[in-house]
Amino acid sequence: MLQAILRALSAPEPARLPEPDARLALAALLVRVAKTDGLYSAEEVERIDRVLMSHHGIGPFEVAKLRAEAEELEAVAPDTVRFTRALKSATALEDRTALMQALWSVALADGMRDAEEDRLLRMVASLLGLTDVESGLARQRAERG
Repeated sequence: MLQAILRALSAPEPARLPEPDARLALAALLVRVAKTDGLYSAEEVERIDRVLMSHHGIGPFEVAKLRAEAEELEAVAPDTVRFTRALKSATALEDRTALMQALWSVALADGMRDAEEDRLLRMVASLLGLTDVESGLARQRAERG
């Protein structure tokens, strides 16, 4: 399954991912955001799990399996742009701000705001078709919590 996803993400124009693959792309992007500051803290892992359980309506065992697959995919995926393209094509515009809020909540989970995380999330927002203002509002909602 991971090989098929990697092929899809490496294609010049990635095809729309089916639901399970879209789930994995989101999970992998959450992992990438968590690792951007060089730390992958327990708080970030817990937040990723909570986001995925809430977003997908899955339980703790299924989310642990999904996160483990996402960690593998994130480690070998060529770039973040491919994840965001796949998510953009699989997610309606009105739902992308919720994705951005989830991404911010993971970035802020360790209690520190890092310049590299800010840079990555600004790029992700743009690639998802969101403005800096929409990303800022999503960050504020994530901070409130």
